[in-house]
Order: sequence, then C-alpha cells, then structure tokens
Amino acid sequence: MYDRWNLSWQATASYRARVRGCLLGGAIGDALGNPVEFDSLDRIRAEHGPRGITGLVPDGDGVVGRITDDTQMTLFTVEGLQQAHHRERHKGIGGAAPRLVRQAYGRWLDTQTRPGPGADVDGGLAARPWLYARRAPGNACLSGLAQDHVPDPMLPLGPPGAVNPQSKGCGAVMRSAPFGLGRAPVDFAFGLAARCAQMTHGHPTGYYSAGALAAIVTHLVEGESLEGSVLRALRLLAGHPGHDETTAALHRALDLAAEGDPTPEKVESLGAGWIAEEALAIAVYCALATTDVTRALLLSVNHSGDSDSTGAICGNLLGALYGDHGLPHEWLERVEGRAEIAALADDFAAECVRR
Repeated sequence: MYDRWNLSWQATASYRARVRGCLLGGAIGDALGNPVEFDSLDRIRAEHGPRGITGLVPDGDGVVGRITDDTQMTLFTVEGLQQAHHRERHKGIGGAAPRLVRQAYGRWLDTQTRPGPGADVDGGLAARPWLYARRAPGNACLSGLAQDHVPDPMLPLGPPGAVNPQSKGCGAVMRSAPFGLGRAPVDFAFGLAARCAQMTHGHPTGYYSAGALAAIVTHLVEGESLEGSVLRALRLLAGHPGHDETTAALHRALDLAAEGDPTPEKVESLGAGWIAEEALAIAVYCALATTDVTRALLLSVNHSGDSDSTGAICGNLLGALYGDHGLPHEWLERVEGRAEIAALADDFAAECVRR
C-alpha cells in the first residue's frame, strides 16, 4: 500500500516530529476553537476583548483545553491507517485500508453512544475512557456511519457518493490530515482520503476537500512549503471532475493571504467553515497569512463559524509544516489527551518507517 522511503536518521526524526506536530497541532486548534464554535465574532469580542480569544479559555463546562469530535475522529483515522500499514507489512494484504478505517470509525461511533469501554474492547483507542464523550458530532458523520458503507475503489471520483450525496459539511475534511502522514504517494493519499470521506459525505466538494487536505499534508511532510503544497494539491485536483468548488476556495485563500495584513474580517470573507471547502480555505489562509504559529492559530478560531474545525485543520497544517517543536508549548501542555495523542503519533510514525 505504501511506497516507503529509505530515510536517514535525521530525516526520520524530522518525519516523526511532523507527524506529532500535525496531530498535536490539530488538537490545539480544536481546543482553542471549541469554546467559541457557535459564537459570532461580535460575541467573541464582547466576551473576550477586542482581540477575541488570545489563548485557551474554558468551555461551557469550565474546562480548559478540551478537544472535540474533530480530534476524536482524527485519532481513529490514524488507528485505522496504522492497522492497514501493519497488515500489509506482515501479511502482504493490500487494499485493506478503507475497510480498516471504516472499522475504526465504527469504534469512534461507539464512543458517542456508550458510557465507556465495554467488556468486548481489548485495546486501542476504544479502551480509552476519556474518548467516550459526545462533543457535538456532525449529523452526516453519525448518519453516514450508521450505514457501514465502504466505497468501491474501482468507481471513479467525481459523481456523488452513495451516502449523504448532498452533504459537503466539514466533518470529513476535519478528520483527514492523517491520510497525508503515511508516506504514501500523494495521489494515493488523496484518493484514499476522498474515498474514506465518502463513508459519510457524498458530495464531491466534501470528499475532494478531504483529499486536498491529505495531499497538502503529504507535501508538507516531504518538506515542501505550505504555498507550494497547496499549489501542487491544486494541480492534482484539476485532474478530477467536479473539483471546481474546492479549487475556487483554495485559490481565494491563496489570493487573500498574498494581500497581507490578516484580520478576522478577511477570514469571514472566506465563509464560516461549516462546509468543507470553506473550512479548508480558512485554515489554509490563516496558516499562510502569518509565519507566527500562535497568531495563525488564533486567527483561525476568532470568527463567526465552525471555529474548532477551522482551528483543528489549521493546526494540522502548521504542525506538519513546523513539527511539534514549533507549537506553542504553554497551550500544548493543557490540551486534553496530549500524552496519548503524542504516543499514538509516535507509534504511527514508527510503523510507517518500517519496511
């Protein structure tokens, strides 16, 4: 399934730092945006000052650093991909990734309906009590996973998928960064992310945005600049029918970032982030508009819209670009599940560097 590289020690260390950075950065952005997800920009400023939130703030339950379904589903994506890589390496069975990712999403679904791990759970993320928490999961994710659909890899991308064919909410793109972390060729990562997105979001824009994020992350992990990674993802998108909305949103993000002087009002000109291409565009804009990681993360959540998802995706991008050492340490220390997220990242990276 994966085209493995012969990595030097230095390259391996850099790769592992980017994997950790991507997952931990996503969790930071998620936790930053969680308390203000449904608030307007005016309300955010009224409650937190003219600059909006300037760091982690308590959510409605008074908890600081709490992650949402965005990070939960991202972690289960990692688990499914790690199992697929392990199976191919030991058994030579290729093509198992979609089914194993779907099974991982089924385990995530259990965390939304059960109070805690049951007697049938024998390990993995499903054995972690802290993940058994319902954090405003999207309707398309819940209804889509109730259908146990695994897309046929032989069917072309472009037409609406069989599940929720009109849905292009951000619930697929916000979980799809890990597809770009597995050291696979970019077209493979793009296609796998898009097809796994179809398990819940059948609109082409919904699943192309997921594929585009995976492609961008793939290039970042290889050491490409963020702008270069986006441009290369756009070239990949151009070869697929029905890419227009995703492509247009990314071009708007690039053009806006080139103007300089980033502001929340400019963020809001890209949309609210509830739908896939808007969430991706906002995250890309914020990560491109400033080289200051802290400022970029704050920009990605201080707007009227889906602040936790835009923050999570922006954090994924920044972490894959700079590695975990480039993330704000004082925020990272307070993120829910930080140690277990880091451990999962290291296990995944270790699996992916093995022959």
